[in-house]
Amino acid sequence: MPRFVIKKTLMNIFVTGADGFIGSHLIEALVRQGHTVRAFALYNSFNSWGWLDHCAADVKGQFEVFSGDIRDPHGVKQAMIGCDAVLHLAALIAIPYSYHSPDTYIDTNVKGTLNVLQAARELGVTRVIHTSTSEVYGTAKFVPINEEHPLQGQSPYSASKIAADQLAYSFYASFGLPVVIARPFNTYGPRQSARAVIPTIITQIAGGKRKIHLGALSPTRDFNYVQDTVAGFIAALYSSKGLGEVVNFGSNFEISVGDTAALIAEVMDVEIEIQTEEIRLRPEKSEVERLWADNRKARELFGWQPAYAGGEGLKRGLAETVNWFLQKQNLRAYKADIYNV
Repeated sequence: MPRFVIKKTLMNIFVTGADGFIGSHLIEALVRQGHTVRAFALYNSFNSWGWLDHCAADVKGQFEVFSGDIRDPHGVKQAMIGCDAVLHLAALIAIPYSYHSPDTYIDTNVKGTLNVLQAARELGVTRVIHTSTSEVYGTAKFVPINEEHPLQGQSPYSASKIAADQLAYSFYASFGLPVVIARPFNTYGPRQSARAVIPTIITQIAGGKRKIHLGALSPTRDFNYVQDTVAGFIAALYSSKGLGEVVNFGSNFEISVGDTAALIAEVMDVEIEIQTEEIRLRPEKSEVERLWADNRKARELFGWQPAYAGGEGLKRGLAETVNWFLQKQNLRAYKADIYNV
């Protein structure tokens, strides 16, 4: 296989899913490091660039936005022309929505990834970071979960991501495309959608509720603060290692959903009562009961380690997240009174 060496020099970088939660934070970090950045945002008639419309003042106007659709191979290739590296984050990620609209997950997550890989191959891109998810592991068979753990598609979402990951690897194995498969565990932080559990809890409390509606409380997660996830992507981007490999990015700390809710209530200095709602529960065999990352490979390959590690790091990250949500202009963007699928 060809060996591509990426140094910490300025690059032309293409980011898909740039208008989303993690993508917008990544755009800010890359711009601040001096890179030329092209942000791929989902085309819509409102001319909305998602969270890029609300990016930090020092970054605003310092990157190019290309509006398109990851499902369109022609638009993806056109947007990628002239770029040295690709960070592919575009995906449908809400698990409940994948139960009743699985076809859209195949189009977006599988075919969309194929479009990115094919364009990168044809254009001679020198590094592709493809975004996976810890959901592909399903309920842990052993912990902490390393990259050798079996894959289990317990939801249409996770099945689509397994397929996308395998496509990414196949382009490395078949064509020598310099792909790294980055596998973040449960990222949280400012701008995250309320379809995720941490914003669900925070927005309900911030809206004045003390009876908090949630789904299952016993499943455990390894929460990774968004700045750590962004640092992982950038570490993988700068390295010449990891081609054709999967790399976990997680905090190596396990906590249940119920204990997470209690910790958020402590951070927000309130007392809460949790009520489980049937509508928020996954089908029994689809619930991922346990996730806990082994992050040694990321440290060994890329020198990455989480700055928000352990219980203390989680509490610090939650405090920063809460502070962001408590700003009125941010909280107004959320519909805390409904179940966000």
